Amino acid sequence: MLSKTDKEQLRGIIFRHLDGIATATTAYSLYKKGVLDFLLNNKLVSLEKLTQNFKTNEGYLNVALRILCSQGWLIQHLDNKTNTISYETNDSSKSAFELASLYEDVVKLLNYSVKFPEERIGADAFIVLERIFKKYESQFGLKNTQNDSVEHQILKHIEGCIVGPIIVLLGVNGLFQKYFMEASFTAEEYHKDPESFKKILDFFAHLGWFVKKKNTYQFSDEGLFFAKRASAYGVTVSYLPTFVKLDELIFGNPLILKTNDPAETEKHVHREMNVWGSGGAHSTYFKVIDQVIIELFNKPIDEQPKGILDMGCGNGAFIQHIFDVIEHQTLRGKYLDEHPLLLVGADFNKAALKVTRANLIKADIWAKVIWGDIGRPDLLAKDLKEDYNIELQDLLNVRTFLDHNRIWEKPTHITERTSTSSGAYVYQGARLNNNLVEDSLLEHLKKWKPYVEKFGLLVIELHTINPKLTAQNLGITAATAYDATHGYSDQYILEVDVFHKIAMEAELIPDGKYFTKFPDSNLATVSINLLKG
Repeated sequence: MLSKTDKEQLRGIIFRHLDGIATATTAYSLYKKGVLDFLLNNKLVSLEKLTQNFKTNEGYLNVALRILCSQGWLIQHLDNKTNTISYETNDSSKSAFELASLYEDVVKLLNYSVKFPEERIGADAFIVLERIFKKYESQFGLKNTQNDSVEHQILKHIEGCIVGPIIVLLGVNGLFQKYFMEASFTAEEYHKDPESFKKILDFFAHLGWFVKKKNTYQFSDEGLFFAKRASAYGVTVSYLPTFVKLDELIFGNPLILKTNDPAETEKHVHREMNVWGSGGAHSTYFKVIDQVIIELFNKPIDEQPKGILDMGCGNGAFIQHIFDVIEHQTLRGKYLDEHPLLLVGADFNKAALKVTRANLIKADIWAKVIWGDIGRPDLLAKDLKEDYNIELQDLLNVRTFLDHNRIWEKPTHITERTSTSSGAYVYQGARLNNNLVEDSLLEHLKKWKPYVEKFGLLVIELHTINPKLTAQNLGITAATAYDATHGYSDQYILEVDVFHKIAMEAELIPDGKYFTKFPDSNLATVSINLLKG
């Protein structure tokens, strides 16, 4: 039985594994091009000089260097007043950068791993894995693997690149659940190539996740801990299509992963895996959301919203959850025949709309499912009125992890603000001024204000934290992975306090009764807010 301390330590390994997927790909790309050596030789270099010297896409280079700051290997000097950035080496830089070549094998492995959702683990991947397993068992030649050493940090990064995609593959396909049902099992029971699969199981046994007896395997308590949390790896692993293209994004064509048609399959992320990976965490956030929903729909009928708009409905799971809460836990649920609930799911991705429709029909839930752009609430309001005679402002507007994923729009009114954000923001390879990012969010929220003044805007949002703070808390936060996945894909996650500041400028005031952040500390990377006009 694992103690609370044991679980905290194992959770820390998961965070370091996620760090590894982001950091290994980033550091190795910079190492190959000579950027790391250049930093070591010059000690303090402006981002502008690095961009000119290596002919990079400045925005993605800035994301990459900030990731290394989050791992404690560089120091970021950001002056939002003058819009200048420089990076400085520190006591860890030399040892970390000189070991960056050790990432080579696992970064190459990720080019196979990115295909696991469609092709599973093929013969070529097994050959590469076997070679890496042998190197890992000798700790890649690393001597000092104490928890506070750079060598330990890199070893865990390498480990994350190996196990992350595998654990997600096994989790998505339900194999872990099958294992749970077995006291012990053999490789022959679960794979058509048992000799190759046995090598993976042996590696997991080497990590202490399985107990091996002759040819049978059984989960250890540690192994069960990781297996039950396979979805924790899902979101980061879902961005492997982006991580394997970093050479191109940073040093080549910044548009290589862009799509123009909303109906086209996304190139930068495996969306189905992303939804699966985020599902486990969402259940925690939904508990807070439920409190708001229950209070609103327990009011007298004439004071309640006529329904719900879920902007960015994804696969429809959030709509289903909200409907279930209203039907079974509120006053409104008793009067749905007399006062039907208007449910609207909107999404920019046309494939997501098809999935939502199918899932809601299967769940026997009536809803309007329409195309919508989070950046154009006016168009959404017009379509709802003209096509369904629904007033957008009569609905409670909700969304989960969406505002930061809007398409970039340069603000029409540029203020003289000096941003307080430490973030690295990009649009199509170009670095964005942090002051403009705040102005853009302000204009975005102002667009929504007329439509949410009546019942509020209920949002779950993702955030960044200062990279210095991340570096001081390795193994306690997933901020490095979040910054990488969102920075490299042109998404705009701001710190919690910055988000609140801009919301209040837009005259959308966070209701303190419902404001919640995860974790409840200065490391918060997720917040829940009911913004009221």
